[in-house]
Amino acid sequence: MQGSSPKGATEEKSRPLLRVRLFHFFFMLRRPMTLGVRGLVHDRKAGTVFLIRHTYLPGWQLPGGGVEVGETMEAALGRELSEEGNIAISGVPVLKSMHHNRQASRRDHVGLYLVEEFSQPAPKLPDSEIAEAGFFPLHALPEMTTPATRRRIAEVFEGVTPSPYW
Repeated sequence: MQGSSPKGATEEKSRPLLRVRLFHFFFMLRRPMTLGVRGLVHDRKAGTVFLIRHTYLPGWQLPGGGVEVGETMEAALGRELSEEGNIAISGVPVLKSMHHNRQASRRDHVGLYLVEEFSQPAPKLPDSEIAEAGFFPLHALPEMTTPATRRRIAEVFEGVTPSPYW
C-alpha cells in the first residue's frame, strides 16, 4: 500500500483536528460570547425559593454567575450556589430554559436551572459580594425582587411561556 504508514495516518488524522481548533480560535476572536447560569433553588416542603441581594446591584435575584473556560454549566452552577448561598446540590439540577441577557451585553446568555435536591448546612452570612440571602415563600417574595427573577419564577411555577430574553 503506497503512502500509508503509521506516521502518515497520524498526520492525516491530526490535520482536521488542527483545522477545527484554528477555526474555533478564529471564531472566538470574531464572535466571543459569555455564558452564565442561575439557580432557582426550591424547597418543595416549605414552598420557598432562595434569593440573594448583591452588594453592588439593586434588588433580590436568583443566585448564579459566569461559566468559566473549561467549566460545565452544572459545575458553574454548583460553584456559584456554594459561593453565594452556602448551598450544595445533592441531586441532578434541571435545565429549564436559556435566555439572551441583553442587559449584560449583546452576547450574554444565561441558563436557568431548577434545583430541588440540595442542602444548606448553615445560612449564608453577608460578605463583600452578598449583602443578604435567604428563602422566601413563592407567594411573598421581597418587594425589591427583580422583574427578571419574578418572570423566571412565573415561568417555572405558573406555566408562563419562557421568554427568550432574561
